[in-house]
Amino acid sequence: MPKKLFPHRLSKAFAPGTLDRYLLAQLLPPFLIALSVVMIALLLERLLVLLNLLAAGNSHLGVFLELVATLMPHYLGLAIPAALCVSVFSVIRRMSQNEEIDAVNSIGISLPRIIRPYMQLGAALGLISFFLYGFLQPHARYEFRAVFYFASHTGWTPRLQSRMFASPSSDLTITADRVTQGGSELDNVFIRDLTDHYERDITARHGHIRMAPDGGTVQIDLEHGTIITDRPQDAPSITTFEHSTRFLTHASDISPFRQRGDDERELTSPELVSRIIAHNPAISRPHMRSEVHFRLARSLTVPFIPMLAAALAIARKRQRGNIGLPLAFLIMVGFDHILQFGHSLVATQKASVLAIWAPALIFILICSTLLLYQAGSLSTIRARLRRQPTPKPA
Repeated sequence: MPKKLFPHRLSKAFAPGTLDRYLLAQLLPPFLIALSVVMIALLLERLLVLLNLLAAGNSHLGVFLELVATLMPHYLGLAIPAALCVSVFSVIRRMSQNEEIDAVNSIGISLPRIIRPYMQLGAALGLISFFLYGFLQPHARYEFRAVFYFASHTGWTPRLQSRMFASPSSDLTITADRVTQGGSELDNVFIRDLTDHYERDITARHGHIRMAPDGGTVQIDLEHGTIITDRPQDAPSITTFEHSTRFLTHASDISPFRQRGDDERELTSPELVSRIIAHNPAISRPHMRSEVHFRLARSLTVPFIPMLAAALAIARKRQRGNIGLPLAFLIMVGFDHILQFGHSLVATQKASVLAIWAPALIFILICSTLLLYQAGSLSTIRARLRRQPTPKPA
């Protein structure tokens, strides 16, 4: 019976009550909105760059969507802490302005108890972030590089210009008198094809270069043209056509992309640990060790973000302006940059792992101290210390 008593009390203490469910219901809409807005803001610049590159390379929409999907885990790991901070701040700020915080405090519920469900949610998001940093992002980073590699190698068409020769392969040469639409529309086309060990000279009035449906082949659609075929043992032949399709590059002509694991950021956390233990790792141990500690430090600081947001959201009576949210973002952005700087120092062996963990511990201490200050706990602790009588010397 006593063995079941402690787990029962523990589960009862952390079970969500009416207040916890109310607070979580208030948090969910602003969290989803903030997460969407931050994701769009982070992805917007990269999407514009990708659209320009893929449009110039004449790639189809499927390649763009695949690249966007591989970027999602990376930016989701950045957006979760920011969205958590904004949503907690907005809810606590509104409750403070409406004096709901005072009403709850008047019945003996402290500020740390109020934000307990947000800290529990932060712990859950910290586990999700650890899964993102340690498992999804390495695979997504490699997939992005692989897809971009094939897209950039098949999209050779922007190098095709008017009255200039281009060679998609060693057996193929193409030129046109006029090239428009970023290299996709051609007039007065000439192609010399030396595949199959004989020569084919093709002329056409118009041509249109595009990606084939398989996504790995570039083809040209020709209109109103002539094919002169010259075989070594036969007489030359001439064939006219109204419409013809020729393949300029094939997926088999492109060298395969490298294997995953040449970069420590492409390795999952278990793979990093196993390679650190290995005798002859392909990647230097300091880089892998720094990456492991960097991922752990970022994940462990996520549960403390609600403390920071709640402490800075509490406003004084009749106070209209509040710099709490900009201050919270300055603290979080500064912490992230300092953490990345420590990550680079550890990777280059210019500092120990304390360069990563010291900023993380300072961030945790700042969040906890600000919350205790707003809750009045620090004043209570100081008052109790003052009340303690000093021992008289014997």
